[in-house]
Amino acid sequence: MLVKFVSSETGELMMFAEMAGTLLHAVGKETGRRGTFTREEMLPAAQLLRAAVARGEAGDSKANDNDDGAEQPVALGPRAWPLIDMLERTAKGGAQANIVWEAAADF
Repeated sequence: MLVKFVSSETGELMMFAEMAGTLLHAVGKETGRRGTFTREEMLPAAQLLRAAVARGEAGDSKANDNDDGAEQPVALGPRAWPLIDMLERTAKGGAQANIVWEAAADF
């Protein structure tokens, strides 16, 4: 299942629900089919994600990048940076700046 994040300032970002859930849980958000970040929540959330990346948290995500079929862990950083960027850039928007997400179901 895909989760679509939409920013009032930067556009859209899509990711698989497993990683979206990992990132949202890292900032204390519930993983309902719809949710939002207010402008006031964005910079603290970005800082929490930056801290998680710095600690090297990897979550449970896997990627199959090898021809031999062996699964390799995907670090949190490459998955988190697009959302961190969205949070930080949107936080610089006006008073009504927001980010919403939507999925087909709770995840």
